[in-house]
Amino acid sequence: MNQYMDVIPYDQAPTLAAAFRERIKKSPNNIAYTQYSEEKKKWDSTTWKEMGQYVAKWQAALQKEGLNPGDRVALIVRNCKEWVIFDQAALGLGLVVVPLYVNDRPENIGYILQNAGVRLLLIESNEQWLEITEIHDQLAGLLRILSLNPIENPTQPNLKQASQWLPKEVCELQSLESKADELATIVYTSGTTGRSKGVMLSHSNIMWNAQAALKCYAVYPNDCFLSFLPLSHTLERTIGYYLPMIAGANVAYARSIPELGEDLLYIKPTLLISVPRIFERVYGKIIAKLEKDSPVVRMLFNMAVSVGWKKFEYNQKRRSWSFDLLLWPLLNNLVAKKIQAKLGGRLRFAVSGGAPLSPKIAKTFIGLGISIQQGYGLTETSPVVAGNLLEDNIPESIGTPLPKVEVKIGKHDELLTRSPCVMMGYWDNKEATQKIIEPDGWLHTGDKARIDKNKHIFITGRLKEIIVLSTGEKVPPADMEMAIALDSLFEQVMIFGEGKPSLGALVYLEKNQFKILADALGLEQNNKNVLQDESLKNAVKNRIQKQLHSFPGYAQIHHIEIIPEPWTIEDGLITPTLKIRRNIILKKYATIIDNLYLAD
Repeated sequence: MNQYMDVIPYDQAPTLAAAFRERIKKSPNNIAYTQYSEEKKKWDSTTWKEMGQYVAKWQAALQKEGLNPGDRVALIVRNCKEWVIFDQAALGLGLVVVPLYVNDRPENIGYILQNAGVRLLLIESNEQWLEITEIHDQLAGLLRILSLNPIENPTQPNLKQASQWLPKEVCELQSLESKADELATIVYTSGTTGRSKGVMLSHSNIMWNAQAALKCYAVYPNDCFLSFLPLSHTLERTIGYYLPMIAGANVAYARSIPELGEDLLYIKPTLLISVPRIFERVYGKIIAKLEKDSPVVRMLFNMAVSVGWKKFEYNQKRRSWSFDLLLWPLLNNLVAKKIQAKLGGRLRFAVSGGAPLSPKIAKTFIGLGISIQQGYGLTETSPVVAGNLLEDNIPESIGTPLPKVEVKIGKHDELLTRSPCVMMGYWDNKEATQKIIEPDGWLHTGDKARIDKNKHIFITGRLKEIIVLSTGEKVPPADMEMAIALDSLFEQVMIFGEGKPSLGALVYLEKNQFKILADALGLEQNNKNVLQDESLKNAVKNRIQKQLHSFPGYAQIHHIEIIPEPWTIEDGLITPTLKIRRNIILKKYATIIDNLYLAD
């Protein structure tokens, strides 16, 4: 790879729209975006110059809608170049973009549309429109609803297909955006409790964050990002969209999570932005396959991970050289390169954020020559606060703060942060803003942490996510859930036991692994009563206890309930960022949980 950087300086482009226009000037004929065309049945690429032409047309159409600078416009669209086109068209006219999750519940979409006072909404398909009609009364404030694809029998007078709404003539790109320190977007956090809050981020909040990240991680014009986290997620939007734009890199949009494996092989990305769940799934598949392989294959795999980890530690200057490192070229060819090839074979590094990544999983991938840099951030911080550097990577930590990002430990070991990335506040919610941001600018993260002498930050728990047993013992459920999820049998898990004498777990089993276990126990997987079978419950409990062997005795699971259906975003039991909504799940399963404790 030709290693040169082409970063647009902040002082040259202090707003998101200015950065887009500058990128078009600098790299008009370079590939900006690649995505799969269902119509053509092939992958298509779009240059920066072409993106500018598309954005200009959208701006011309938006200007005819009577919108004023500061008006809110929203979109419910999967990752694609049209997401970027709409975003840039709106930002360049001083409009405020409100991104929504495509799989969010209609009632939450309606709440956001009304709370933000959205004037124009872009949707993707007829299927989405049918879902949105459930909240018809909450669409009254919209001047216009646009759809990227045809709508069957449209009856709403302000509903139009985008292709019919856009002008046919060539248009000129506008530069009427807000000032750098003014509002660019309102991002509604997918809270695990209560109503979503609208995080107000300015152009400079996001630009500053992306520029700070580029001071830590080299990104080149011939780098290729594979985008699959929703663009409504601030990590993907800042680091997987604005940052590549500033650096001049190409972004390819994955078709879907189920097709991610195929897309990795075709796109061969050099950079990935992900949440831990993706790595957990890949890890689970690797371990499940190993269980069927011969002892020799398992031995070679474990040896590759062990030697690869030692090589990593040696390169990080944390251990001395040893003779077994001579085995790495052989183990790399026999084992590691085969795993690397499944990720496309060109991956320079991957960033994991949004939730804690198990150190065991991180060490496995790193040992196989796949560099994973765990980072940390919040929507309220645009989002990145800290990250592990390529040359200073401690997987157990969330890394060191970005340049000029301040961090400190406050009361109850809470991590506090202060920087130009900290949000303007919560939309129309002064009380919530004052609770999270101190008058002197320090933002409360809600996470407990410690900071070592080398400025590495270690998250030690959540202030509010602690289960207190009736015995007085305190246990961190997220840590236990992460440990259990390392077993590929478990697709979803939630620990409970607040105020009880012992802990319990709700678990949903991965279908293929469940079948293997049921067959081994002589059970019929499709029997409607199989989930209540005591032999299955005991086997599942034993698997759980095996994963929790390093936890204290009081942090063991005494009660389990195997649930028949997974928790979904649609049923409101997990957030769009795949975090479980504990209180809602506890309420849904309250009777079942109470019955589990009757014998105590």
